Amino acid sequence: MHMRFRVVKLILTLMVALSTRVFAEDASNEPQVTLHTDLGEIVIELNPKAAPETVKNYLAYAKAYHYDGLIFHRVIDGFMIQTGSYCFDYGRKEPKFDPVVNESNNGLKNRRGSVAMARNDDPDSAQAQFYINLRDNPHLDYSEEQPGYTVFGVVIKGMDIADQIGKVPTHQVNKSLTDAPIEIIQIQRVSVKE
Repeated sequence: MHMRFRVVKLILTLMVALSTRVFAEDASNEPQVTLHTDLGEIVIELNPKAAPETVKNYLAYAKAYHYDGLIFHRVIDGFMIQTGSYCFDYGRKEPKFDPVVNESNNGLKNRRGSVAMARNDDPDSAQAQFYINLRDNPHLDYSEEQPGYTVFGVVIKGMDIADQIGKVPTHQVNKSLTDAPIEIIQIQRVSVKE
């Protein structure tokens, strides 16, 4: 009888813990963006407190339907997947807004599941392209020696979809697209929840 009571108590404790966690996730006031891809949904929770300018820029692109119909053009298994500029035929969709200031010194790290802005050599050149880290990538973080890449969100649902995208075979399309999926994976549309 005593053992049965302990088991029931443990089950109730676990149920309360799980329901509290679900409620806490649902109650988040942070903006979320859902990438509706050919393989399923990836939900990204944004962090406007840590990266206000980057989140503002990213939401502007999302609300302008910039990402709808774009493909994951750079896919490296065990590293990251990148999107934000290329269409189905590898034509480039030009950015709509000015580059955003680098906010990589915000305490957020390029860890597995984090989402960050891609950029050129100029630290303040990020526009529309972003990537999802498939592993911890500390060499992309801010340090005194390098500016790093701005992390502005985290995948809260669909990391398995990101991993699937990371595993597709790739090929070289041209000089700039050296890790493009052989089978195109598209973002059908993006939805925003604020």
